[in-house]
Amino acid sequence: MLNTPTPTVLDRFCRLLELLIALCLAVMVVMVFGNVVLRYVFNSGIAVSEELSRWLFVWMTFIGAIVALKEHGHLGTDMLVARLPRKGKLVCMVASQLLMLWVTWLLLKGSWAQVLINRDVEAPVTGAPMAVVYMAGVVFAVPAGLLLLAELLRTLTGRLRDDELVMVQESEDLAHAQAQMQAETKKDAPQ
Repeated sequence: MLNTPTPTVLDRFCRLLELLIALCLAVMVVMVFGNVVLRYVFNSGIAVSEELSRWLFVWMTFIGAIVALKEHGHLGTDMLVARLPRKGKLVCMVASQLLMLWVTWLLLKGSWAQVLINRDVEAPVTGAPMAVVYMAGVVFAVPAGLLLLAELLRTLTGRLRDDELVMVQESEDLAHAQAQMQAETKKDAPQ
């Protein structure tokens, strides 16, 4: 029997978010493709599909950013940080986490202000409150802030391994290659 780690609440939450992203994408594809067919074949269309597709895209992006933050999947450059000694990496890690927390706070504060401002503003086609769009920023900022606080706590208490001190990936190809190597390592591990 394989020793697979038990999924945590955070893992389950991110899995739920991934399913929600897939659902948003499927609905977007159906609405946009259906609208294209209706326009070119029947010379009509569904006016709501464009507005809802835009909204789903915004929500999908913010939800995906939560999952990417949890998995350290955001792209960046580690050319300098990777060459620093452990203490230098720790200083950079704490500084970057504090900056990300600050930006997340700004996003939360600004998104919430926009939700309050736009709660009575109706969307042109659906008539739904425009606050729905801005709520995506709030929904992103709360879990992202909690994730960042947890990571900062792990950093400050010294519970990070050396390989965890560089949080970004240099490129998508490198990220994919490293994920494959980790999967193979887990598969080849003694049971």
